[in-house]
This record gives sequence, structure tokens and C-alpha cells, in this order.
Amino acid sequence: MRSFDGQFSDNRPLKRTREEKMRQLAELKETWHSMKPHTSPELRTSIAAKIRELMAELAAPPPPPRERRGPPHQEQFGTGPRVPRRPRPPRDI
Repeated sequence: MRSFDGQFSDNRPLKRTREEKMRQLAELKETWHSMKPHTSPELRTSIAAKIRELMAELAAPPPPPRERRGPPHQEQFGTGPRVPRRPRPPRDI
């Protein structure tokens, strides 16, 4: 049971940095070259597809740094401070 929609444990792909993708690509290529001849064809095709996918992602230009990106979608709705959801009672010290 999920506590709310879109929580971190939902089935979402992991976001990896460019260095992590390069490391994973090197590991997959090493795995591909070290496979035995009797390895199942399904495993070979799945690893080959992942290698092609990572190579395509790495061939694309990297995204611009955060300061040059456009404003996030949420900042368009309001620029002032948020109103608290419920008032808090005063604290007795």
C-alpha cells in the first residue's frame, strides 16, 4: 500500500549521472565479451539492447547547467511565501 502517489518507491527509472552511465556501459560491454557460447539468446539480446540504449544516451549532448535552464514549472504559479496549512498554537516556555 502506498502512502501517496508518486512516492520514491514507485516504479520509476533511476536517474544516473553521466559518469555512472559510462561506468555501467563499460561493465555491460565487459559482460557481453565474457559471455560463454551457451548463454541464452534472450540474455544476449537484452544486454545488447541496454548497451545500444546507453550509447545513444551518451551520444546525446549533456543537458545545460542548472543556472542556464529555464525556470521550473512550479515557479510560474506563485512567487511569494507559502501560507502555512494550519496555524500553530503559541508555545509556552
